[in-house]
Amino acid sequence: MNEPIQIHEIAKDAGRLGRDIASMLSGTLVDLEKVIEQVVMATIAGGHVLLEGVPGTAKTTLCRSLGTVLGMEYRRIQFTPDLLPSDVTGTKIFNQTRAEFVLQPGPIFCQLLLADELNRAPARTQSALLEAMQESQVTIEGETLPLPSPFIVLATQNPVEQEGVYRLPEAQLDRFMFRVRVGYPQRAGEIELLELQETPQKPVTKVCGPEQILRMQKFVDTVHSSNELKAYVVDLIRATRQHREVLLGASPRAGIYMLRAARARALLRGNTFCTHEDVQAVVHPVLEHRVIMRPEAELSGRDISDVLQQVVKSVPVLEG
Repeated sequence: MNEPIQIHEIAKDAGRLGRDIASMLSGTLVDLEKVIEQVVMATIAGGHVLLEGVPGTAKTTLCRSLGTVLGMEYRRIQFTPDLLPSDVTGTKIFNQTRAEFVLQPGPIFCQLLLADELNRAPARTQSALLEAMQESQVTIEGETLPLPSPFIVLATQNPVEQEGVYRLPEAQLDRFMFRVRVGYPQRAGEIELLELQETPQKPVTKVCGPEQILRMQKFVDTVHSSNELKAYVVDLIRATRQHREVLLGASPRAGIYMLRAARARALLRGNTFCTHEDVQAVVHPVLEHRVIMRPEAELSGRDISDVLQQVVKSVPVLEG
């Protein structure tokens, strides 16, 4: 089988897989179609996701269900102020029988990790995730150990709560491909949610396995993107740095993530090529947590979402 045909068939498989995952998850998660799409997109792109929303909006349920649907080894860590880095990565303990120190691996040794309420842990514990998220490995007492593959971190935080929390530093926020806002359901959706509690629900079942996810991740970079599209991505990134209401614009890493996420979106739609519409669809989840606004702009009531909309409108689409 030649390569163009192989890529085309993988795109068709990815399109079916995306629809199957969304269908399975939407049966128990109400009014979260856009959130599900973005989380699956980031997973296929091999990126990590920060889910931001108030308690009770099904963020943890989404992560647990996603682990089941993808057939990935899932673990959850509840981050608290007294959590230590070794509680995340693991440590070495002395085995009296063998008269030597042996590794006691932490919960981070999994394929899908839910870092629940990440901003409740102090900076030292939060930083235990940095090496894992960037390099897919951890270092325990001088020994570097690889993590299972694929390795995806889904972290949650409450944007409203200010007491007893530690703000995530920009260096850590930059490791997340997406920040996804999880809001309240619509009125009809909330009524449907109440009705779902009264009837037995069909259990969430496995749709695919880690091998299929790895296969999709491998072929994301084969999705065609023209030189004009790459220039368009760079122009969007540079426009955030030049905007008068922005204090800190997006980094080159943001451009890399934006193009990869756009390719994953195209692949999940069964396409072998990427368009400016795919790029525009991922601008907000990729950039909203990376771009820092000037204080005076925030005080005037401006929101980062408004600024990014303005940036997208101001940058011309280059035709290839």
